[in-house]
Amino acid sequence: MVAEALPNSHEAAPVVVLGLQPAALIDNVAPVDWSLLDQISGDRGGSIPVQKDELEHILKELNTHITAAPLKKMAGGSVANTVRGLSVGFGVATGIIGAYGDDEQGQLFVSNMGFSGVSISRLRRKKGSTGQCVCLVDDSGNRTMRPCLSSAVKIQADELSKEDFTGSKWLVLRYAVINLEVIKAAIGFAKQEGLSVSLDLASFEIRAETASGVWGEQEAGPEAALEFLSRHCSWAVVTLGSKGCIAKHDKEVVQVPAIGETIATDATGAGDLFASGFLYGLIKGLPLEECCKMGSCSGGSVIRALGGEVTPENWQWMHKQLQLKNLPVPDIRN
Repeated sequence: MVAEALPNSHEAAPVVVLGLQPAALIDNVAPVDWSLLDQISGDRGGSIPVQKDELEHILKELNTHITAAPLKKMAGGSVANTVRGLSVGFGVATGIIGAYGDDEQGQLFVSNMGFSGVSISRLRRKKGSTGQCVCLVDDSGNRTMRPCLSSAVKIQADELSKEDFTGSKWLVLRYAVINLEVIKAAIGFAKQEGLSVSLDLASFEIRAETASGVWGEQEAGPEAALEFLSRHCSWAVVTLGSKGCIAKHDKEVVQVPAIGETIATDATGAGDLFASGFLYGLIKGLPLEECCKMGSCSGGSVIRALGGEVTPENWQWMHKQLQLKNLPVPDIRN
């Protein structure tokens, strides 16, 4: 498979936070009624990969099950959401590594990320299709995700180079069994170049499997999870949805409530945008509790509208929350 890197756009500022998302992804986000969710296999609220024919079936069914706002299409994926949030909402220089197909979806991904100020020079264009995900949102704001990546082009471990990581400070990753080889390669380069690594341990299906293997039970509890994670990393965070988060650094443990709407319009991207705010706090050298509050403010901003991309109005809402809580407000220069 031939890969073509985008030309270097002479980045205005060195990339501080670099995201690795092996496959570009387009989110198809729609509010739907319960009858469509009843037709889809797997638990509601999670993220289970589907084949192309099932994705096409769900997209076709959307026409008769959308309840309110029309279908929204945007660049998606946990890592893309996080680095886009850091760029647009916090003014941090970010970039993304990955691959996209030579199709309409691939061009949409590149355009959306580039327009958001994310450096796209490390994206590789390949012959083939770009990944898609259906994000179905029920009337309680909970999202059920069905990504189709089986036929999508992906960046491979041997396509990464040390130069991709040179000069950056942070690498953002999301755990996925199918991407272990490229994730390990990226972490290796990141360590060589002195980057810190932020790893999201993904949706509850993976967490349940991991908990079962580590503790012998699926529901070990957030405190046990935090204690386990803190043995292996400097900053450990367990998000608790509408209950906020708990976090640990060295011997300090904090619990911070959620900030924003009690009932989400759409929970898509809440954890991803929490990561944006938390990482911004770390970059600025804030104390652990303030990092968590930054994350809660940014996570609260995205759940106020459909999709994992924060609207301009909701970025304004977030900045107002930061002011009210005496937290640093980013100086955004468009």
